[in-house]
Amino acid sequence: MSSDTVAEEKAIIREDGTILRLVIVRWAQEDQFSEEGNLVTGLLWMHDGGFAYGLPEEESLLIDEFCSDGSCVAVLPDYTKSLEKPYPAALEDCYRTLLWMKDNAKELGIREDQIFVGGRGAGGGLAAALCLRARDMRDVRIAFQMPIYPMLDDRMETESAIDNNAPVWNSKMNRVAWDLYLKDIVEAMQMQGEDIEIPVYAAPAREEDLSDMPPACSIVGDLELLKDETVLYFARMKQAGVPVSLRVYHGCFHAFESTVINSSVAINARRYLLESFRYAQKHYFASNEDPLRLSRGMEEEEIEE
Repeated sequence: MSSDTVAEEKAIIREDGTILRLVIVRWAQEDQFSEEGNLVTGLLWMHDGGFAYGLPEEESLLIDEFCSDGSCVAVLPDYTKSLEKPYPAALEDCYRTLLWMKDNAKELGIREDQIFVGGRGAGGGLAAALCLRARDMRDVRIAFQMPIYPMLDDRMETESAIDNNAPVWNSKMNRVAWDLYLKDIVEAMQMQGEDIEIPVYAAPAREEDLSDMPPACSIVGDLELLKDETVLYFARMKQAGVPVSLRVYHGCFHAFESTVINSSVAINARRYLLESFRYAQKHYFASNEDPLRLSRGMEEEEIEE
């Protein structure tokens, strides 16, 4: 973490008695926001790693920027990896964290009506899945989502996903990642001799109804194998009436904004994400009475390529 933020660890006890580790990131001078009424945005953020590996601490670059002005508290779960347990273990951990944030909003110093979710790659896929599940379960309202170049579609039938050999993340890696994540479902279906039906909470691109989703923002590179599924998912949300904003960056591959961090395009992308995040903090809220009280501003944003 940067000098502007501090991190602490928290533990949630799962139903089976095991521990889910959380990393909570705050502004280093948060005591200035400790008075009642100065509640801030709560951000649930999932790390990348193809569902199989990775740690919350690897997300510090963006999280520091979101939290460094004292307007956000971020919670990052060290969710179960597919190498240990496949779907739905990771999603269950993330949803458990989401409910924990709602139940402990006052202690965390966050607004219950302004819980955001986001993540990169596999974490972006988990963020999208959380939004679907929260919409359907109706036990917590998500005000805004930021699924960055998310893993959404296990079918890998889009043009950008076929035989993609771009740096960092390619088609072979993506196929292995999905096979590990969906291992129990595929094996169960094969044993029963039935057609494989993948749940939409595992692969959000399979969801046909994207209405009533939280406003969304993302970036993706045009060399990225996840490019087409990201663009299509955002286009479908926009068609369903969801405010969306997406930028596609020319000549960029997976995780470009965090691997070539000093390049002009990476700096531009991170600036865009931060500005979009700050916009969402000013305009997007959710409540039990009114699912989404929205400014109309982002609805006018075009999906840019």
